[in-house]
Amino acid sequence: MIDPIAAWHEEHVYFNQLLARLAKELDRFHDGGRPNYELMLDILSYLRDYADQYHHPREDEAFARLGRKCTDLAPQLARLKQEHRVIAGAGERLRTYLAEALDDAFIRRSDIEVAAATYLVYYGNHIAKEEEDVLALAAKELSAQDWEAVKGVAPAGREPQERYRELRRRIALEA
Repeated sequence: MIDPIAAWHEEHVYFNQLLARLAKELDRFHDGGRPNYELMLDILSYLRDYADQYHHPREDEAFARLGRKCTDLAPQLARLKQEHRVIAGAGERLRTYLAEALDDAFIRRSDIEVAAATYLVYYGNHIAKEEEDVLALAAKELSAQDWEAVKGVAPAGREPQERYRELRRRIALEA
């Protein structure tokens, strides 16, 4: 059986790499250059398609189960669950702006920068909070039965990893 905590952490590491790559492109944008909008949109699509459909629902189930076992932590876990919705909304807003910019629509630079900063800061802080406060406690408190339930909340079928193999390759080459 795959260690769920190690898998959770590994996904966070990869998400942080994607956020760093997105930030690098946004730095280029901020400096007046033309970022790689296609790469930025691919990153956002991955984070939305994978994280919002697979990773976050699993976390939400883990949070619910952990909150029942550690009631003093329930408010913090509820906040982390709410952050998943905020991150999804911020990501969608940024993705919309970037798609419009790619189509040569007029988008104020400040709108893109605010949306990007919101997304990057919120997502990065969210991951850090989970790593610091939740993973070790989940490893200690959640049973094998809990982890099976966590695994079971993601949609059935193949996860979108195959679709994003090229994204992983491009990021690895540019690192």
